[in-house]
Amino acid sequence: MLVYFNGKIRNKDEVRISPDDRGFVFGDGVYEVILSYKGRLFRAGAHFERLRRSLKELRIRDPELKVLRNVADKLIHENHLDQKIATVYIQISRGAAPRKHFFPAENTPVSVYAAASPFDPPEEEWKQGTSVILLPDNRWLRCDIKSTSLLPNVMACQQAKEAGAKEAVFIRDGAVTEGSHSSFAAVFKGTLHTCPESHYILPGITRQLVLKLCPEMNIPVSLYPIQESHLQNADECMLLGTTTEVMPVVRINEQQVGDGRPGPVTRRLQQALRKMIRGE
Repeated sequence: MLVYFNGKIRNKDEVRISPDDRGFVFGDGVYEVILSYKGRLFRAGAHFERLRRSLKELRIRDPELKVLRNVADKLIHENHLDQKIATVYIQISRGAAPRKHFFPAENTPVSVYAAASPFDPPEEEWKQGTSVILLPDNRWLRCDIKSTSLLPNVMACQQAKEAGAKEAVFIRDGAVTEGSHSSFAAVFKGTLHTCPESHYILPGITRQLVLKLCPEMNIPVSLYPIQESHLQNADECMLLGTTTEVMPVVRINEQQVGDGRPGPVTRRLQQALRKMIRGE
């Protein structure tokens, strides 16, 4: 497998990361995941813009993201993924320096890693729906930054796996924020409800697309926190994400959502997103 690391494309087993790298010792870095459909990156511009914003918020030097766009295309080609669905993972850390909590010298080179891998779409869950569990949101207060510091997300995702669920959905102050690695939305009487953008959630690319599609499809939207106590009255629920796309949620904490089947609004949004993907 060929990957990109600090300016060169090389075999993955040749990559050597310094034990002093701040991404390793502090989780001091950011990342992005972009989906490629048969050699074409989907919404690459939006993903790179979000990556640029995360770098700016953490004051990590921008390593010429235009170059990384070309790198992503080359990795897909070099790994023979042109005719497949694949993910491109990009990670940038503040670089290697003596372990001090404050930032290293401004001229410290950042560490840049990128890899392309085949992706197996969750077709069955798209069709039948999936289940989630609810957990307290104990993450830091800058969830809008796509940071590599994901330990609370990892712990929540593992708890969901042990419970036989697809995802863990976070609750903060009695209201839904998002999933451990996806956005969350629910439908009440035909209106799509989802948490408004804030420091509590990541500005999801798929979420933004769905919010753009809704007015075009005459689906009303309410950007207001969903109270945990109201979830039992939801007609439909769904997860939104780059690799999740629009995934129906049919069970929350062992309680059935609606009639236990993917609902009509979810299906319409699934179809509209797939049409957009094919068009691009």
